[in-house]
Amino acid sequence: MSHPHPELGPPPPLPEGGLRIVALGGLGEIGRNMAVFEYDDRLLIVDCGVLFPETDQPGVDLILPDFEYIRDRLDKVEAVVLTHAHEDHIGAVPYLLRERRDIPLVGSRLTLALIESKLAEHRIQPVKVQAEENERISFGPFECEFLAVNHSIPDALAVAIRTPAGVVLHTGDFKMDQLPLDGRLTDLAAFARLGAEGIDLLMSDSTNAEVPGFVTSEREISPVLNEVFRSADQRVIVACFASHVHRVQQVLDAAVEHGRKVAFIGRSMVRNMGVARDLGYLRIPGGTLIDSREAEELPPEEVVLISTGSQGEPMSALSRMANRDHPIRIERGDTVVLASSLVPGNETAVNKVINGLTRWGARVVHKGNALVHVSGHAPAGELLYVLNMTRPSNFMPVHGEWRHLRAHAALAALTGVPDENIVIAEDGVVVDLVDGRARIVGAVQAGYVYVDGASVGDITEIALKDRRILGDEGFVSIVVVIDSTSGKLTGGPEIHARGSGIDPAAFDEVRPAIEAALAEAAADGVADVQQIRRLIRRTVGSWVNTTYRRRPMIIPVVVEV
Repeated sequence: MSHPHPELGPPPPLPEGGLRIVALGGLGEIGRNMAVFEYDDRLLIVDCGVLFPETDQPGVDLILPDFEYIRDRLDKVEAVVLTHAHEDHIGAVPYLLRERRDIPLVGSRLTLALIESKLAEHRIQPVKVQAEENERISFGPFECEFLAVNHSIPDALAVAIRTPAGVVLHTGDFKMDQLPLDGRLTDLAAFARLGAEGIDLLMSDSTNAEVPGFVTSEREISPVLNEVFRSADQRVIVACFASHVHRVQQVLDAAVEHGRKVAFIGRSMVRNMGVARDLGYLRIPGGTLIDSREAEELPPEEVVLISTGSQGEPMSALSRMANRDHPIRIERGDTVVLASSLVPGNETAVNKVINGLTRWGARVVHKGNALVHVSGHAPAGELLYVLNMTRPSNFMPVHGEWRHLRAHAALAALTGVPDENIVIAEDGVVVDLVDGRARIVGAVQAGYVYVDGASVGDITEIALKDRRILGDEGFVSIVVVIDSTSGKLTGGPEIHARGSGIDPAAFDEVRPAIEAALAEAAADGVADVQQIRRLIRRTVGSWVNTTYRRRPMIIPVVVEV
């Protein structure tokens, strides 16, 4: 597969003393975050996440970064630094470790515990290096200093990477909540100290670069949740990310205050909250937690369910509840809280779930009608604060779609970073930091790798196009039997259609055209099966298009006798 930047050639050899940065995901998209740093033929990876499929990628479970750029150099990878434990930053780690199991994973205590729990399902025992905030650890030529940042999951870290080529500050995902629930602030003093020492390249989270102002504190959600619980007559079902420990803590606190028991619904929710509880990040008063079977036995006004599915994922617990395809059935009077923001691209799926829940009589509370979620990403006011504090020589916006990257670049220009020192790259673009200057020097392969069940990388864009055609237009199959020597028709054509919307009786019109085309081909001495298939496909495709203005998949089946 070619790289997505034909105007950029392959990168030249890395100059001696230079640092190369290649994002294999996370630029121009929300998700699949992975950046490769190269110095003196050694590699350091920051994050290794997944992207979740959209509606035009039917059958796909996950989308991975393409490891082709580093596949023949995996032995030179010093470590994978994981900034935090969200799926778009750790979800692809099992697939990378399948290719080399002993790559050290570096992260905070909670991040490593959650990735270890995930890897257990893949039967992989990782090599772990726990990093504490304000700690410095060297991996080959890369000295990494870890800094506390506030995000929508505890224990998130930024990382300053020191090499002889210069200092790179990678913020990871962050915000600057001044009253965080766990009291763990973004370490602005460390950011300022690094800025005073000199940051050669700042790579900063761009997700909310278009949103003005400063973030709302997580603490402001608690009174809203309490009011929702106070006004709820029956069950309360709260859907949020399976990693949002702080939000789950707020729901637990509200449940205890209102005398309700809590059950976790969804495998990832049960797994992650079990890890968070064991490590002391989640406080659950004794007697509060029950399993889902016990919840069914209790009066509805005494129950809270905390579920996955806030993004409308088709197989999530909440989506199945909305479709009446789950043991927990939504009843009139239930209250459902969607305690998350919309990931771009999920709007249609989430609205469908809201409508499904409302249909069965539930009251649905979401970010559009109540303050039940605040973003985990810094808006423009906070991004400007960081830019002014760090005063980087070069700036590269990361973690965002094109509009977010452009908006963040504009903020950097406002703070005085010269235009020629602002690098807007996307997946596969190669950026070299040489002599204090960051420049785009080429591009490498960085396409989508699709996971479909047990298959990794076998699904191609052509296969997805076929699936889309089947889903949109259906298919028509034509079975013919021909003489293998003369090419003459000896049986059929037998025509079957599914999902095309064409009446089976209508195919009587096209049968004579197929027979005539095959007879003409036989008279011309055509006996090659591939040519006969193409002939049938053209004949039937033309008739369907002319008659019905449709383009179903045409599947000719030629049997030789």
